[in-house]
Amino acid sequence: MVKLRLKRCGRKQRAVYRIVAIDVRSRREGRDLQKVGFYDPIKNQTYLNVPAILDFIEKGAQPTETVYDILKRAEVFKEFRLNQTKFN
Repeated sequence: MVKLRLKRCGRKQRAVYRIVAIDVRSRREGRDLQKVGFYDPIKNQTYLNVPAILDFIEKGAQPTETVYDILKRAEVFKEFRLNQTKFN
């Protein structure tokens, strides 16, 4: 199973996170399938590759709670619902 979750980067006391698609059995710093975003909690900045995220979600990837909150704040799920209605 694939999850969308945070991967810690940066230096001590200055954590930044990549949002990655990764196998559930991999550890936090393990090998990811694809980098799909970036989150900086200190500056409160996010960068999301929305088409890649929607592609993984359509294929059954599950976001973690934190990633779900980030995606919800960026209104990614509205685009997901719009894409769903286009194809059905």
